[in-house]
Amino acid sequence: MRLFAQLGWYFRREWRRYLGAVALLIIIAILQLLPPKLVGVIVDGITEKQMTASGVLAWIGVILVTGIIVYLLRYLWRVMLFGASYQLAVELRESFYRQLSRQHPAFYLRHRTGDLIARATNDVDRVVFAAGEGVLTLVDSLVMGCAVLIVMSTQISWQLTLLSLVPMPIMAIVIKHYGDQLHQRFKSAQAAFSSLNDQAQESLTSIRMIKAFGLEDHQSNQFADVAADAGAKNMRVARVDARFDPTIYIAIGMANLLAIGGGGWMVVNGLLTLGQLTSFVMYLGLMIWPMLALAWMFNIVERGSAAYGRIRSLLDEAPSVVDGEIELPAGRATLDVNIVNFHYPENSQPALHDVHFSLAPGQMLGLCGPTGAGKSTLLTLIQRQFDVTEGELCYHQLPLVSIRLDDWRSRIAVVSQTPFLFSDTVAQNIALGNPDATQEQIENAAKLASVHEDILRLPQGYDTEVGERGVMLSGGQKQRISIARALLLDAEILILDDALSAVDGRTEHDILHNLRQWGEYRTVIISAHRLSALTEASEILVFNHGTVTQRGQHEKLSTEPGWYRDMYRYQQLEAALDVPEPESLEIITNA
Repeated sequence: MRLFAQLGWYFRREWRRYLGAVALLIIIAILQLLPPKLVGVIVDGITEKQMTASGVLAWIGVILVTGIIVYLLRYLWRVMLFGASYQLAVELRESFYRQLSRQHPAFYLRHRTGDLIARATNDVDRVVFAAGEGVLTLVDSLVMGCAVLIVMSTQISWQLTLLSLVPMPIMAIVIKHYGDQLHQRFKSAQAAFSSLNDQAQESLTSIRMIKAFGLEDHQSNQFADVAADAGAKNMRVARVDARFDPTIYIAIGMANLLAIGGGGWMVVNGLLTLGQLTSFVMYLGLMIWPMLALAWMFNIVERGSAAYGRIRSLLDEAPSVVDGEIELPAGRATLDVNIVNFHYPENSQPALHDVHFSLAPGQMLGLCGPTGAGKSTLLTLIQRQFDVTEGELCYHQLPLVSIRLDDWRSRIAVVSQTPFLFSDTVAQNIALGNPDATQEQIENAAKLASVHEDILRLPQGYDTEVGERGVMLSGGQKQRISIARALLLDAEILILDDALSAVDGRTEHDILHNLRQWGEYRTVIISAHRLSALTEASEILVFNHGTVTQRGQHEKLSTEPGWYRDMYRYQQLEAALDVPEPESLEIITNA
């Protein structure tokens, strides 16, 4: 029952809908009391030969009219009650999505994609079902049960009513025990469903790699193990679930046995008429639904409570990066970076230390160094995906931590080393950050990214569907479309995080030439392993073990002893060598 307290904020806000539905349920409960009463009147009238055929038909007509009215009122309260619960689903999913969009990489290090999807879909459905069907069964069972008990006690016999209800307290205690068991087991089953969902998502996402390595059977076996675990935990839920109905039917059977036995004795002794006993048994039959509904309500509410706990645990999780309050002034400015120390959450080893530089509008900064040297970490700090442990980053001489995130990120366009394309047309993917862009603007951005000619060769040109994650495009095409997307934003700062790794040298040269023209008054930051991409940079920072070991322009670094000169010469030598044809390689190998 704790779920109703947890959703109290929503019930209070939508009180009109819920109050209207409850009022209709009460009216329906009262109307349902009429047929058993009228049947008793008809039985007594016929047995005592005091009712004519026309009188019987008239009472039957009243019963039929009552049934029609009940049908119409049930339709109305369902629209009101379930309409409110479906609105709750919309709001929970919107809140869940907003929470996910506010979170930063540290959050996604702790939570897997499949688990998040399961909470946004399956768990929300359970909460909504409890907020609709759970409220219905609670109110309906209480109203109908109380109304029937009052009529049975006041209109027929309170002694017989009390005798018939002897099994009910025992049943309530047993059902409460089942509900506590169900809560824990269902929570475990939902966690297993999240793991199953995550396994399926990972397998589908990496299906090309699985097939390339011939891992179909291995992955199938892994999925089968996860599915078996989820099935076993759901079976534990089903075992508890299966105990509710038999317990209720046993209690109702005992109640009917006591009613027939005690009522028969009262009829024989003249304390009740046969018609009254008939009505009493029919009223007792009406108690079957409230009892079943009560057990069902415990069942779905406990499931909903476990699911809501999983949802709330994520909704209550504050973002690791706190939003600032200051709005950025208009216009371009210098980016000042002063990082004394930074380490990732749950890691005491510094990822960056002693990194200091300033980048004025119109300048290009190059970042290079061995893999894992800290280049991408610096770019994540500039984007404020994490906050610096010691030190600060400033723009317009304002610390980034004090600036509103939306304001700051609207000044940045980023192309990551793993570009992502949506299952949409090429044009819509390029216009992702600027949906109102014209076709001419989209094509101009594509030309700057040297991908215009490639797009025109696609079956429908800019209207070609690229498939999920851009599956029909090459790595270089996806990178260049992502660059075009960033250029279309016309942002003040452009960040390219190894975004040219999948293109050939000629295309790289064309893109860099176009970027120099485009970025005349803009700040450009390029991280690259291929040093030819950095030759025109205003300053190059060479990273190693999380700090800057060399800095300067290309001409200086290419002659200065160190990592940059060695790597540049190696790459020049590699480019100068002709790669042997596959046939030649085979001959060399066989020799």
